[in-house]
Amino acid sequence: MRTLEGKTLFITGASRGIGKAIALRAARDGANIVVVAKTAEFHPKLPGTVYTATAEIEEAGGRGLPCVVDVRFEDQLQTAVERTVEVFGGIDILINNASAIFLAGTQATPMKRFDLMHGVNTRATFLASQLCLPHLLQAENPHILNIAPPLNLQSKWFSPHLAYTLSKYGMSLCVLGMAEEFREAGVAVNSLWPKTAIATAAIQNILGGPEAVRHCRKPQIMADAAHVILTRESRTCTGNFFVDEDVLVAEGITEFSDYAMEPGVELLPDFFV
Repeated sequence: MRTLEGKTLFITGASRGIGKAIALRAARDGANIVVVAKTAEFHPKLPGTVYTATAEIEEAGGRGLPCVVDVRFEDQLQTAVERTVEVFGGIDILINNASAIFLAGTQATPMKRFDLMHGVNTRATFLASQLCLPHLLQAENPHILNIAPPLNLQSKWFSPHLAYTLSKYGMSLCVLGMAEEFREAGVAVNSLWPKTAIATAAIQNILGGPEAVRHCRKPQIMADAAHVILTRESRTCTGNFFVDEDVLVAEGITEFSDYAMEPGVELLPDFFV
C-alpha cells in the first residue's frame, strides 16, 4: 500500500479548500503537514484558519505545524521553511496550492489585482520551490506539485481574463522548466488540475455562489489524485500536467458520484480543460 507516513508536506494555502483536503488525506497516513496560509483569525467569508486546519490534521492522525504566511513575502516563506526543518527535520513534498483569482478583461483589471495574482500564483510558486529545493534534494522521494492547469495556448483561455491566465500558466511553466532542471537530481515536479469545478471559497464567493456549488465536485477528488501522484516514484513521474479524474481512472477508479456535491446534478467543467 502506498503511503505518505512520516513524510513532511509543506502546503501553501492549506487552511481551506483543495490545500486542506490534500493535507487531511496525507494526515490519515500519518504525515507531517505544514499549514502555510495567511488566515490567522476567522474571516466572515472564508472558512478556517491555519490553527483550525492544524487541529483537523492532528485529529486525522497527522502532525501539524501552523505557519501564518503571506506567500508574497520572501522573509515569511523563508521563516516557515526554517521552522519546518527545525520541527520535522526536512521537507519531502511541496504543494504550491495558494492562488489568487480576478476574472476580468484587460481594461477592467486594476494593476493592483494583476500584481496580486502574479505575486501569489507565479512568484510564490517559484519562490517556495526555490526555498524548499535544498531540502527536497536531500529527501528520499521528493515531489513538487503545483495546482496549475495543463498548458494550452488556445486564445479562448486568454481573452476573457488574460491577467489570471498568465499568472496560472506561470505556475505551469514552473513545472515545465523545473521538471527538466531537476530531473537528474530525482525531484519530481508536476501539476494537478480538476476536470470539473471544485467547491471552494472562490466558487462560493466569486464564481457563482451556492447555485454553482451544487454543480461542483468536492475537494476530496483533488486530494485523492494528489495522493496517487505523491506516492509514485519521483524519478519516473515528473514533468506531467495531470487532471484529477484521469489520474484516478489510471488507478482503476471509475465511479465518481461520491465526489459530487449533489449527485445527479450536471457538473461544471473547470477552466483550461
